[in-house]
Amino acid sequence: MSLRFALLAALLEGDASGYELSKVFDVSSANFWSSTPQQLYRELERLEADGLVDVEVVPQERRPTKKVLSLNAAGRAALHAFASAPAKPPAMRVELMVKVQAADVADLDALIASVDELAVGSRAKVRLFERLRDRMLGGRGEEEYLRDAERVGPYLTLERGLAFERANVAWAERVHAVLAARRDAGA
Repeated sequence: MSLRFALLAALLEGDASGYELSKVFDVSSANFWSSTPQQLYRELERLEADGLVDVEVVPQERRPTKKVLSLNAAGRAALHAFASAPAKPPAMRVELMVKVQAADVADLDALIASVDELAVGSRAKVRLFERLRDRMLGGRGEEEYLRDAERVGPYLTLERGLAFERANVAWAERVHAVLAARRDAGA
């Protein structure tokens, strides 16, 4: 998948400037797609050049002129084609996993610190994603929301992000316990 389709999907939420998109993107897509602001802005320029978004130039007082992007028919068609095509299976490339695989030759204290850092970050994401989920539900039950909401995609991807981060926490806690026991036993 490319950043292009993640941005087009983010524009389903409504028109946005590049800055607004980067903020929304950080929250709504952070659980499944990451990007630097530079990558995001370069891709927004490509979307405009390829005619997949409409751009309105909005002058601002005491601030630079901003561009507000909206998903147009061509962008919607491209997103439809992408979303309708078979998905490739996900691939996992995580540096920490290589380090844990090499645990038998690693400095266990340093490795435990890295695993603990993963757990801390994942716990923070779980809290963030739970707050976002509560905001989305707006007091409704999940089944009611899934039945009646205008859009369910953001909720479903948020649920996957929650499951992923909860699994990270459980795995990190297990690895910490195993590595600490081996360290303490002098292995």
